[in-house]
Amino acid sequence: MKNILKKMAVISMIAVSTFGTIGCAKENKSGDNTNSKNKQQVIVGLDNTFVPMGFSDENGELVGFDVDLAKEVFYRLNINVKFQPIDWAMKETELNSGNIDAIWNGYSLSDERKKVVTYTKPYLENKQVIVTMKDSNIKTKKDLKGKKLGIQQGSSALEAIEKQADFVNKLDNKAPILYDTYDNAIRDLEVGRTDAIVSDENLVRYYISKKGDQKYNILQDNFGEESYVVAFKKDNSKLRDKVDMTLNDVKNDRSFDKIYSKWFK
Repeated sequence: MKNILKKMAVISMIAVSTFGTIGCAKENKSGDNTNSKNKQQVIVGLDNTFVPMGFSDENGELVGFDVDLAKEVFYRLNINVKFQPIDWAMKETELNSGNIDAIWNGYSLSDERKKVVTYTKPYLENKQVIVTMKDSNIKTKKDLKGKKLGIQQGSSALEAIEKQADFVNKLDNKAPILYDTYDNAIRDLEVGRTDAIVSDENLVRYYISKKGDQKYNILQDNFGEESYVVAFKKDNSKLRDKVDMTLNDVKNDRSFDKIYSKWFK
């Protein structure tokens, strides 16, 4: 009888020990999953045709200078980042409705945009340049009188020329031709549907480097210099400050230079 009781006690101890071990394992596993699920995620909105800042490559993967820079910044902040292609003309609406958390894709700072977003310090400079085909007789801004001018809808280039009403009124139909993407605007320029486009210098020079500079001409005249910033919803200064501080760190340790040299050789 004593032997039977001893055996039952041993079995009970083993069962309790095993149950406790399994319970601890489940608890630890559950804790890991909870930590992963609670990790903050940021959704970045971008125009996925805007070379070389953020665009879909031949494999459909989102790549670019701003994509690499954003990945580096959010990695250091221990925040997951998801890139979401958006209609660029609706970018501030997407931001303020909460569909995205940031605009990071060659987003130029302007007086109009300052009113609707909060933003980081500038991290890259840019110009709005005039581009024609090489054989064009357009040599200055004045030569655009009566010409067809292509511009992306919702772009800072459009904001820049709209400030010059006298210039716009002299264009063909007294208005520029608007495109959903600069990719389409450049294609129409190449086949002669437009006479010129106004676009970010960073985009144009990258595009020309791939296509051959013998085909295009960038005029000396331009529509002004500007700066790229990262934009957030007006009340999201907390995330803005984190990104601003980390961008500064990325610049100070020269990681920014490595990313820059990859896309702007």
